[in-house]
Amino acid sequence: MNKNPFIGVAGNIGVGKTTFTEIVAKHFGLTEFYESVIDNPYLEDFYTDMSRWSFNLQIYFLHHRFSSHIKMSNSKGGVIQDRTIYEDVEIFARNLFDMKLMSKRDWETYTELFKNMVAFLKKPDLIVYLSANTNVLIGRIENRNRKFEKKIDSEYLHRLNIFIC
Repeated sequence: MNKNPFIGVAGNIGVGKTTFTEIVAKHFGLTEFYESVIDNPYLEDFYTDMSRWSFNLQIYFLHHRFSSHIKMSNSKGGVIQDRTIYEDVEIFARNLFDMKLMSKRDWETYTELFKNMVAFLKKPDLIVYLSANTNVLIGRIENRNRKFEKKIDSEYLHRLNIFIC
């Protein structure tokens, strides 16, 4: 393995990215970087009214992941990231746009901002993709019992699974 690898972990909501990240980081002595979920001020609103909050949520994630990416770039050792910046545009934001939950204007603004930001970033050396069927994801999400996730639409999860695969 590269002396200072940059590993990204990808996959749907509830697939086990955080657990996988923790295990790999501990095993290889990597610094972990996690997706902003528990402290995310938009998630509950988003799951209540996806079309109203889709753009705000995606901008929040873009900002948070860009900030994490800069910290990772300045890190002296190897890093592992639970969800990369690249999934947002190609899977989550695109899916919201395709589902008509994000306007064309917001999609274009988001994608242009994304392109400008990632031009300054180092790409991961490896991306590990984790997958599970939609019923497994729903069960895991229910088991972790996060209040804001109770409103996740199973059709949305299923579409993300189709989009990711």
